[in-house]
Amino acid sequence: MNILVDENIPYGPEAFGTLGTVRKAAGRSITNAMLADVDALIIRSITKVNAALLEGTPVRFVGTCTIGEDHVDKAFLAGQGIGFSSAPGCNANSVAEYVVTALLYLAQKYGFDLNSKRLGIVGVGNVGSKVRRKAEALGMTCVLNDPPLAAKTGDPAYRSLDEIRECDVITFHTPLNKSGDHPSWHLADEAFLASLRPGTVLFNTSRGAVVDNSALEAALRRGHITAAVLDVWEKEPTPDLDLLALSDIATPHIAGYSFDGKVNGTRQIYEALCAVLGIDAPWDPKPLLPPLPELTVDPDSPDVLTTAVLQAYDLPGDDARMRGITSASPDEQGVYFDRLRKEYPVRREFFNTRIRLTRPDNGLRDTLSGIGFNVVS
Repeated sequence: MNILVDENIPYGPEAFGTLGTVRKAAGRSITNAMLADVDALIIRSITKVNAALLEGTPVRFVGTCTIGEDHVDKAFLAGQGIGFSSAPGCNANSVAEYVVTALLYLAQKYGFDLNSKRLGIVGVGNVGSKVRRKAEALGMTCVLNDPPLAAKTGDPAYRSLDEIRECDVITFHTPLNKSGDHPSWHLADEAFLASLRPGTVLFNTSRGAVVDNSALEAALRRGHITAAVLDVWEKEPTPDLDLLALSDIATPHIAGYSFDGKVNGTRQIYEALCAVLGIDAPWDPKPLLPPLPELTVDPDSPDVLTTAVLQAYDLPGDDARMRGITSASPDEQGVYFDRLRKEYPVRREFFNTRIRLTRPDNGLRDTLSGIGFNVVS
């Protein structure tokens, strides 16, 4: 069995090498000709899978090690009898930790108290539900919006976009749908942004086109939006540099790039392919994982919670590296963006970090545990 694996998938050769011969390739460079002898294609979100890529090839299985599926023409795959699997939830915790880290960073930067803020969460699936739990651990009040879940469950907990517009902070965690009952393309358009409370903070870690980037840039220039945290961009891998300059935090589509999240994706797609082949899935990534970090935290130190979180995840470092794209020539900006993703440093999720408090502090312990840390004393 011949398997082509995106080179950015951790442990791809180790996992899929148990099933056949593995060849690696850069995700954006995969072409129809490269698949002439390939049985299974394992990708991430930057590879567009459609008829043009697969027609005339022997590919019988496509797996994407991501939550999102909008880069895959699933109707074409189904029509051709090609197996498909994504990795729902694989990096949901990683994205939620990105959002929590950014919230604490902005609260410190602007001097506001998260306990007094309402967080509007648009999309309450794998990611949004985890964002909710962590934000509530920080003392925030969460307002939930998810029309598909509202229609399915009838749960009054899901509120209208009108109530979302009244929130202090709004974060998007929706798939990108251009049609259907609940389209999300440019959900945050000029009219939506203009209807927000002055001073709103906006996050987008879903898909770039969920937010109209030109409209957001205009809103930031007017000062109507106080701060923007953007991990995803229209026209990736060449984001609007003017919007980037106006954003408080700008990163290259890496919110879900924790090492744990990526390995989860590898494992899920490996198991899915094994299921298609009707064989056991013995590969286990645990022996390959790097050692676990440990932090000692003084509850009496200033901004102790923010300091602890930024020690576990250097989000400002991600932001600084992203801003280096402005020094690249226009022809090299896409290469620079992709290199940041390819060479992304190992980031472990909070649950791997053991925190020791220098003295008992139940409030801090509960908050640290609530956002995911392993507090051992």
